[in-house]
Amino acid sequence: MGEVYRLTLRQLSGRWRLIMMTLLSSLPVIVAVLMLRSSSAPSVWEFESAVLSAMLNGAIAPLVVLAISAAAFSNEVEDRTLANLTLAPIPRWKIAVPKLLATISLAAPFIAVSAFLTAHVAFLGDTQATIAITVSSMVGVALYASAFVWLGLVTTQAIGIGLLYIVLWEGFFSGFVSGVRLLSIRHYAIALMHGLDERRFAPVSHPPLAIAIGLSVLVLGGFLLLAIRRLRRMDVP
Repeated sequence: MGEVYRLTLRQLSGRWRLIMMTLLSSLPVIVAVLMLRSSSAPSVWEFESAVLSAMLNGAIAPLVVLAISAAAFSNEVEDRTLANLTLAPIPRWKIAVPKLLATISLAAPFIAVSAFLTAHVAFLGDTQATIAITVSSMVGVALYASAFVWLGLVTTQAIGIGLLYIVLWEGFFSGFVSGVRLLSIRHYAIALMHGLDERRFAPVSHPPLAIAIGLSVLVLGGFLLLAIRRLRRMDVP
């Protein structure tokens, strides 16, 4: 597992990919600073809706994770080196798990720093709000990573399909159709944020903390199991 993990880290840590992730993750911080300096500062609900939900957890985090996760398996599928792993006498979960962990290891620091600085600036150093926003964003990274790693195994068009998912499902449908939120990763993250700081974020239409945790575990475990199942059944040239 350690060798697969280290190999994946080397494969995914290209210079241009890291530069792109740095630029993307800096956007919420810049917006928070501009909002704070504005004469008409937004309310907590407005900031949550526009920056924390729509931008950080609904756009920036999934884009950063997609840029890494989609390539976790797709590079090896395209250059036909995946057979070197699948033909080895090791359980398939020992391939899928380190791939997922490597993806999270690369994406998490960018989103963690972005979420921490955004929260620290917007809420003037409030510790509980900062922790709630950072932790919930990290959970969102793990969930997006599990989904996109699996997607990279089932199609060579993972980037295009992932972008459609981010724009249409997480961006449009989950924002305007309330029932879709039960199947929205960004709303799981926002629900966790509400549960971790009920003082700052009023519980409006989000599920309770226990349910949000349960749904997050189901999503993470479900996509990991799908990836393992795909590795067992796919035909590798």
